[in-house]
Amino acid sequence: MIDFKREIANILSEKVDELNSEEVLNMIEIPPKSEMGDFAFPCFKLAKIFKKAPNLIAKDIVESIGENELFEKIEIIGAYINFTVDKEIFARSVIEEILKMGDKFGSLDLGKGKNVVVEFSSPNIAKPFHIGHIRSTVIGSALNNIYKFLGYNTIAVNHLGDYGTQFGKLIVALKAWGNREVVEENPIPELLKLYVKFHEEAEKNPELEDEARMWFKKLEDGDDEATELWQWIRDVSLKEFNRVYDMLGIKFDSYAGESFYSDKMPRVLELMREKNLLKKSQGAEIVDLEEYGMPPALITKKDGSTLYITRDIAAAIYRKEHYDFYKNIYVVGSQQNLHFKQWIKIIELMGYDWAKDCIHVPFGMVSLEEGTMSTRKGRVVFLEDVLNKAVEKTKEIISEKNPNLEDKDEIAKQVGIGAVVFQELSNNRIKDYVFSWDRTLNFDGESGPYVQYTHARASSLLRKSNVDYNKNVNYKLLQEKETMDLVRILNKFPEVVEDAARKYEPSVVTRYVIDVAQAFNKFYHDTQILVDDEELQKARLALVAAVKQTIKNGLKLIGVAAPEKM
Repeated sequence: MIDFKREIANILSEKVDELNSEEVLNMIEIPPKSEMGDFAFPCFKLAKIFKKAPNLIAKDIVESIGENELFEKIEIIGAYINFTVDKEIFARSVIEEILKMGDKFGSLDLGKGKNVVVEFSSPNIAKPFHIGHIRSTVIGSALNNIYKFLGYNTIAVNHLGDYGTQFGKLIVALKAWGNREVVEENPIPELLKLYVKFHEEAEKNPELEDEARMWFKKLEDGDDEATELWQWIRDVSLKEFNRVYDMLGIKFDSYAGESFYSDKMPRVLELMREKNLLKKSQGAEIVDLEEYGMPPALITKKDGSTLYITRDIAAAIYRKEHYDFYKNIYVVGSQQNLHFKQWIKIIELMGYDWAKDCIHVPFGMVSLEEGTMSTRKGRVVFLEDVLNKAVEKTKEIISEKNPNLEDKDEIAKQVGIGAVVFQELSNNRIKDYVFSWDRTLNFDGESGPYVQYTHARASSLLRKSNVDYNKNVNYKLLQEKETMDLVRILNKFPEVVEDAARKYEPSVVTRYVIDVAQAFNKFYHDTQILVDDEELQKARLALVAAVKQTIKNGLKLIGVAAPEKM
């Protein structure tokens, strides 16, 4: 694919000795309207160099360039030099690249030989996998896909919340009121009932909290009974979680949770003592971070047990030594901002220069219309219920609108689950939002099903035609404005993927595939594709095939299927 922006940078850097190609490249803009051209170069910065008005500088440069076969016209608009790419060359370059690259279109080799760890999802064992977990799960999975697409070797880590005082609470509840057979029949809801009951009883009898802390300390010390009960709770929980991950098509390379680092804590504490970072405070150990504008970080409690922060430091050190990461990305809610600032600063104070490569990717909170979610009070919306309801609603729509559709159940799953995931990734990740069944199950407008239907429509057009659009295409026939607008959008895909990775923002890809779908549907509405003129049909079908491929690639990055029929 011709990099027209780079070509312009090379042309202009030859004419302006004071600017090199990279400097020019960074100055090139996209005009607000396509009638103004495809690229624009502002000449304001050159006024100081040439001691001349920017519009006169633009005139001199355009005259010195003359004609160039890559461009239909090079003109002056105010203080800008605007370049309009030759339509035939542009369409050929973009469409042929997409059809040649196929599923790899948009991918780059930026990350060759570099490891990127992406930690995401990370639910707490024995607690509901609820709608609040969807954010970390799908944002993290999309970032993992995007970095892999850019050539990085990614390691998807599910840092399970499988350690901590809550396990002392569960062990107490299980021993007092639990029944293993009942729990095994319906693990998470039954464990949730026990967790809720513990807190209800602890309000009446606070000594239960001490008992829970005692059982967690036993677990840390390797007590046989505590370890066996903890392992059983972990196993039945993970079985439940994996059912949801299978529905979402998400896989992990590592399930090393907090417990994995329990035997790595002594070394970390020793390293911190060597650096004189730990201070005693009321029997506990802290790192004083006041000079960095943060409260002290509690590292060990007075009974010697460790906390999240200790385990996160141990995990980071382990990952650097084990994976030698280029980036260590954490997709964790924004309410943990201070926690991440604290432990990353501690890593830096321990002398690790790779602290800067540990990146917290925060996201906004999910709440319910009736208020915030509370596991302790049992007020949650199970993620599996949301996904199942979306699939059921899709089946109803299919039965009504296309009852003879083949593979109805599979397509209902792809569209229903795709709708939930797409909605999650269509807004900027940092925004808080209120979960609404109506909005989640609304498939109209700028939604996943809208984009999936556009892909299916393109697939249908290609099936209906007998024309081979893969060779001897006359791209000169693609001249209409809506046609070229579509080509311009397709050309942006590699840049969009790179931008999404740089910003850690999957919504950049989601919004892009909506733009492609909207541009294609305008083209489809305004342009007859299956025409009698075989040459014209071939050219338009090549564009349709390029749109289909680009939508498919974009949807795959965000974890949404692209059905051939709907």
